[in-house]
Amino acid sequence: MKYVLVSGGVISGVGKGIIASSCGLLFKTAGLTVSTIKIDPYLNIDAGLMNVSSLIPSKFVIHGEVFVCDDGAETDLDLGNYERYLGVTLGGDNNITTGKIYDHVIRKERRGDYLGKTVQIVPHLTNEIQNWVERVAKIAVDESGREPDLGGTVGDIESAPFVEAMSQLQRRAGKDNFLQIQVSYVPLIGSEQKTKPTQRAISDVRSAGLRPDLIACRCETPLEEATIQKIANSCQVERAQVVGVHNVTTTYQVPILLEKQGFLHTISGLLKIDAIPKEQKLLEYGKLMWQEWQGLALSQDHVFETVTIALVGKYTSLHDSYMSVSKALEHAAMHCRRKLQLIWVESSHLEEEHRNNKPGEYHTAWQQLTTASGILVPGGFGERGTEGMIKSAQWARSNNVPYLGICLGMQLAVVEFARNVCGMDKAGSAEFNEQCEQPVIVYMPEIDKSKMGGTMRLGKRATIFQSGSEWSRLRKLYGEKEEVWERHRHRYEVNPSLIEQLEDGGLSFIGKDEAGERMEIIELKDHKWFVGVQFHPEYLSRVLAPSKTFLGFFAAAAGCLEPITEVFKDRHDLSHQQAKLPVV
Repeated sequence: MKYVLVSGGVISGVGKGIIASSCGLLFKTAGLTVSTIKIDPYLNIDAGLMNVSSLIPSKFVIHGEVFVCDDGAETDLDLGNYERYLGVTLGGDNNITTGKIYDHVIRKERRGDYLGKTVQIVPHLTNEIQNWVERVAKIAVDESGREPDLGGTVGDIESAPFVEAMSQLQRRAGKDNFLQIQVSYVPLIGSEQKTKPTQRAISDVRSAGLRPDLIACRCETPLEEATIQKIANSCQVERAQVVGVHNVTTTYQVPILLEKQGFLHTISGLLKIDAIPKEQKLLEYGKLMWQEWQGLALSQDHVFETVTIALVGKYTSLHDSYMSVSKALEHAAMHCRRKLQLIWVESSHLEEEHRNNKPGEYHTAWQQLTTASGILVPGGFGERGTEGMIKSAQWARSNNVPYLGICLGMQLAVVEFARNVCGMDKAGSAEFNEQCEQPVIVYMPEIDKSKMGGTMRLGKRATIFQSGSEWSRLRKLYGEKEEVWERHRHRYEVNPSLIEQLEDGGLSFIGKDEAGERMEIIELKDHKWFVGVQFHPEYLSRVLAPSKTFLGFFAAAAGCLEPITEVFKDRHDLSHQQAKLPVV
């Protein structure tokens, strides 16, 4: 097993996740299998109960969306980046937190596993971190079923136990089996690229016991040769061990940028990658994957037709709250050969109360909504802004504008239909009012109301297409499959007792759970594209395998749904078993 540690310096948010994902992608193009682990220093067991942003004493913390894995684990959003780039399937153990590690050690101590010893940070906690990394790094994460050749770890250098554990792991792994990439920031002051912050960051990392082998420098502009030489000389590394990552059209071009600088060649030499046996089919797959990746990423520089999508949500001030949604839209746009113009509409601005208090924001929001080519209402929690979401669903339905509702967005589309088509004036959701006279959305009976963390309906579950739904535009994109598997994260569902009344009004529930009792997909038959899904299709969207739900929605908004359906209806998710990749 080869290990690559990606660490950050100078400032947070410098791009460790993109560098790690790009590194893994390049390894896959060379016929290797890879896995990845995200290390977070917070004491939470997982990200499930984190708000997208929160205020703690003297610090405003931005966390962003919660990403959900197949196994139902609620994790850091970076795991979504890794899955999208690498085409792998990760689980809860691929996200290590300080809380998880301490919980694991304390449980072992209570069982008597340490035989009465004094349990300490070193060696017990640091050993547990190393054991966790080694164990998880060996788990197969793609359809090849192979044990990965490389396991990566990612995290800020801010937590002493993890730093010490990684320092020990590089000795445990042995020569040529451990490599560290330090991602640093090179600020631009006027026209001069400043190297002092990077020099300081490298010095700090070395004083902590780690030895960076490569330095990836983030900068607004391409690194000048003099800057690269200065960093190499001052940090005692070779010229080839310093790479620049400047701003590009799309982050999907970062792997191409690294490859042009000989990144894979350099890192392969340091880790003796050539000595790892490689299967011929994986080598062939890697070449084909790289060919399609470059075609998709570079094509964005030559695409000029723009499609405007209005994302109507309640956390729009922090775009990372909808990271997977925006990335899924990007994937769809790339495969439709269009440019995405994503308009962020705060849902509360669409409400009548806002019209009275802030008419300027109200009219701007409605202008953005009514001029968009498509309207998307994503998931969320709580009552704030939901009336605005209902109004956006009504506009899309009434004006034949492509609409996609996800989780809460699907539930509110049902509420809107019940009110304005089925005559249920008091229709609402029990999430916002437990005494609702006409509860169209209800609490799922099996969900524990006394506990919050990890108690929702989570993870990958089946959706069964119902008989008579062969007309469905969404089903056609799935290739006429009878069932599909998607990831879920919700506590509420459409009230089963009202399904017949809603269907009589013209709302089709084309997808249900295995028991036929839980509503998974709604669709309007005589509409350009009006679809709501209880699951979260954004979690399974990949650069080379876009979500069929998002692809259909975007193609309908772009006016190319029929040709896209013809291309993708028989296309399965990309895997190592495919002989060739179809190109749109």
